[in-house]
Amino acid sequence: MRIVVHGQQAFGRSVLEKLLERGEDVVAVCTAPDKEGRPLDPLKELALEKGLPVHQPASWKTPEALELMKSFEADVCMMAYVLLFVPEAVVNAPRLGSFQYHPSLLPMHRGPSSINWPIAMGATRTGLTIFWPNDGLDEGDILMQKECDIGPNETLGDVYFKKLYPMGVDAMIESLDLLKAGTAPRIVQNLDEGSYESWFGKKQAEIDWSKPAAEIYNIIRAGNPQPGAWTTLDGETLQIYDSHPVKRVAGEAGRVEAISDEGILVSAGDEGGILIARVRASEGKVTAAEFAASSDLRVGHKLGA
Repeated sequence: MRIVVHGQQAFGRSVLEKLLERGEDVVAVCTAPDKEGRPLDPLKELALEKGLPVHQPASWKTPEALELMKSFEADVCMMAYVLLFVPEAVVNAPRLGSFQYHPSLLPMHRGPSSINWPIAMGATRTGLTIFWPNDGLDEGDILMQKECDIGPNETLGDVYFKKLYPMGVDAMIESLDLLKAGTAPRIVQNLDEGSYESWFGKKQAEIDWSKPAAEIYNIIRAGNPQPGAWTTLDGETLQIYDSHPVKRVAGEAGRVEAISDEGILVSAGDEGGILIARVRASEGKVTAAEFAASSDLRVGHKLGA
């Protein structure tokens, strides 16, 4: 079976590695254009190492991009972590079409920040979907789904790198095997029962200390490591990473209640609080205790004011 691998970053590289280990016939690798001053994409790096042809269109919406996909005479395109929009005509160009990885249980959490949002919303389960893309945003028919827990203290990094990444690589290969066997399903999504969320970006990652501690903690977990939950101190941005919720902290929302080797304790809008353990400020990522010492932070200071 002639395969095109379309993707980027470490996930795309891992899928390509698995295919090559199995002796699959990878006829082309497509990835995003290089960025000046940035390291070579890991997928492109492996493809070049193995002598595979690499293609990097700036857009897949052109007639030239469609002709490029047709020129591969591929049986299937495996879309492993694709961020550029690819029109339906292009994904349907291979003989058996294309299937794509998405890190949520579609139709829930369609959109670009599908790992962040379940954590931010306090969900205890999420998963991944392999689907047949169309011109809708993550709206194509479902080929396969796999679920996983979201632990009460797990961050975005934990859920992706420890769960959705390895599960996703295996699911891409399993989906290929179903396609080869002629048993790959196409299950129509019920979009009325789903949700779409746009980017979990800087605005969404801002901490509102008037909220309950549990909600603040979820925002911090959802932004760790990207985009980084944040607040302000004396008008300067302070990003917050590792933290812990604390019960029964009496104080005004956003007030620093204690500073210790464990971190900075801040009151939330209910009777709880957040113990901040690691932050990023102008000097980079440091422990909260180190930041407090270097910034002359004191008990009674307000965050987010």
